[in-house]
Amino acid sequence: MDNPQPQRRDLHFPLDAGRINDWHSRGEHVSQFFNTMSLYFPEGEKFFIQAVRHYRDRVSDPTLQQAVTAFIGQEAMHGREHRVYNQLMQDAGLPAERIETFSLNRLKMAHKIFPPSMQLSMTIALEHLTAIMAAHLLRTPEVLGGAASAPDYVRLWRWHALEETEHKAVAFDVWKTVMPNTLGSYLKRCWGLIQTSWFFWLFTAIFHWKMSKAAHPKESHLRGYLRLFGFLFIKPAAWLALAPAWFAYFKPGFHPWQHDNREALAELPQLVSEVRAGA
Repeated sequence: MDNPQPQRRDLHFPLDAGRINDWHSRGEHVSQFFNTMSLYFPEGEKFFIQAVRHYRDRVSDPTLQQAVTAFIGQEAMHGREHRVYNQLMQDAGLPAERIETFSLNRLKMAHKIFPPSMQLSMTIALEHLTAIMAAHLLRTPEVLGGAASAPDYVRLWRWHALEETEHKAVAFDVWKTVMPNTLGSYLKRCWGLIQTSWFFWLFTAIFHWKMSKAAHPKESHLRGYLRLFGFLFIKPAAWLALAPAWFAYFKPGFHPWQHDNREALAELPQLVSEVRAGA
């Protein structure tokens, strides 16, 4: 069966600025967890686009060329919508710009320090992390909570997860096309996931703490963090359940579509219709 062919969708999400700190039904600390994730995307998507675009001329397969074009278009749309999202945080007094600037400087450093092949390795690693989190979100609706009073936040995150699923193998297929099938390439691919996973979760914890503290500087956050721990590790998120999918990346013959969850993409037409109708 052929892999899904991604397509660019130009969608806008009218997020409720008044709910930026508490849009998730599980409370503010869970809301800030997702908000913190959003802070990575504008500059992170640019990094992904540049890493894949560097090798674009070495891709001769027309189907993959078309997928690369759609991948770039989708990532650009994600970056744009999360930039709007992030501005709402800044307007609410959260340190969104400082965190984004910090992330941008780290990515600029990566461009200077790492060769293009390592930048592509980092890209496919982060695409894998995003894909396995997206798969969990899509098969576990409780992850986004019963946010009936803030539906556009839910729609944005589901749209992003669906498109990340749709294009989850594009950067990886570019890697397989342009990198030699050697032990060195395999080790570089594996090191990309180890390195990016460590820094991704370390900075997520730090940034979440800064965001929560800025939202309520004089309050104790113990109860909120206990709720967040339960959300992430007990129910419904249970991130530990993602471990097998994370370790699958280290198989020499790994490919993202070995975890075939394309059935989730059947939701896309209805979601797109709802967003465009302003439902």
